[in-house]
Amino acid sequence: MSLKILYIVPATKTYAGIERVIDEICSELADKYQHAFEIDVLHLSYYKNYVVKERKYNKIQEDVTSRRSLIHVVRKVVRSKNYDLVVVPQVEATVMSWFSCFGLQRKFVLYLHGNPHLERSHTKARILFYIMDKIVLHRLAGVFGTSPKQIESFKAMYPSAVSHYWVPNPVRKFDAAAKQPNTDSESITFVNVGRFSYQKGQDILLRSFAKLYERRKNVKLRLVGYGDSEPELRDTIKRLGLETIVSIEHHPESPQVALSGSDVYVSTSRWEGWSLAICEALRSGLPVVATDCEFGPSDILTDQRLGLLVPPQEEDELVRAMLYYCDNLHVENSYSDYRKNFINRYSAEKIVHIHADALTLVAQ
Repeated sequence: MSLKILYIVPATKTYAGIERVIDEICSELADKYQHAFEIDVLHLSYYKNYVVKERKYNKIQEDVTSRRSLIHVVRKVVRSKNYDLVVVPQVEATVMSWFSCFGLQRKFVLYLHGNPHLERSHTKARILFYIMDKIVLHRLAGVFGTSPKQIESFKAMYPSAVSHYWVPNPVRKFDAAAKQPNTDSESITFVNVGRFSYQKGQDILLRSFAKLYERRKNVKLRLVGYGDSEPELRDTIKRLGLETIVSIEHHPESPQVALSGSDVYVSTSRWEGWSLAICEALRSGLPVVATDCEFGPSDILTDQRLGLLVPPQEEDELVRAMLYYCDNLHVENSYSDYRKNFINRYSAEKIVHIHADALTLVAQ
């Protein structure tokens, strides 16, 4: 008999990291483990930048407009089927979903993304984290995490007897025929991909890039993404006089065009849980400059042939790292195949088995 699994996608309006990870891993589970699992995914909102089409998993589409409607929808869906597991990303959403289903006797799994320590930044979050610690955590069936260091940090913050499992994020493969190499041999193009937000630190990148441009005039920057911070980023680009060398792009289906047409990937996140964007840059063979925020980048960039880590928010160190690649790009390009081979360990068809084992163990 197959296990009935429900993943609940938080009610965000932007289709980005968490949303895509759940979509991809559930698609892979439904394909490779169709006899072992019955996979349902509850989307709690429509996305402004992406339409989730029909998948091999059972897609349940709702559009919650308030906390009350969220409670109603989650309880209705969870009660509609005798689910063996309900998997919910993020602490706050897990607490809300667990209380929404109080009395239904379902097993819940907390699926960590991001940095739990830094995400307690406002009163509501601190309250929900407190409830997780004192009430919900000890009643969970398990905790999933995207980074080994993230899991260890969470266990230290909130000790419990609940089992924790590392379930790596899937890194998609790109279509080789769609690659568009950078044909501008006169310039060195840096690229950043991610939700436009305070967390992702594009403001740090722009200030650092302005300093880089003062020293190297043959550089360009592509900011690829979508999000609430876009107006502020455009204002910063104009204020710093970078309009001719910095572009803002949106590639909702895949960042491949931007990655394959660039030379160096730059991540300036203030915090991460992992970093799919870094992995996808390595998949494209690009060297990476990344801020060594608490989780993620240091788990991935374990060899200097993959990239360089710099202290968070140290703009001068970031500039020095970018200068290194400006001056040594020919040598670094020789490691392109090494980067591609390294990241194959996180291909969806490989890590799906880790997810399947974790789901089976937790359900038992």
